Amino acid sequence: MREIITLSTTEREVLVDVTREVEAVVARSGVRDGLVSVYAQGATCAMMIQENWDASVPADVVQLLRTLIPRGVWRHDAQDGNGDAHLKAGLVGPGETIPIIDGRLGLSRWQSVFFCEFDGPRRERRIVCTVIADR
Repeated sequence: MREIITLSTTEREVLVDVTREVEAVVARSGVRDGLVSVYAQGATCAMMIQENWDASVPADVVQLLRTLIPRGVWRHDAQDGNGDAHLKAGLVGPGETIPIIDGRLGLSRWQSVFFCEFDGPRRERRIVCTVIADR
């Protein structure tokens, strides 16, 4: 089963918790045991599993990436000013795979699924959510 999750972003760089949306896709699938793949469609966005309890962690991720990959110093910036966004997305990666155990995401208590925006704000972003049963 495959569904598209759509969202909009309001900041240039932000991690958006999409765990509830992914859980809803898994619930609609009826799969009890298997895998769910989440894939960010776009060259300047990514997916990440990260701590959900403390909002400072997603903020720290953004700050770390800003420090490692600063804005405005890349060759691609001459094209459209978002060279850093492409590099951040490539470093983090476009997808994550999560086990489905007894109909639920196999995340730990402190984990969530985050969409990583590196070139916002964007009116529409898409996450391809593919659910695969293990039988």
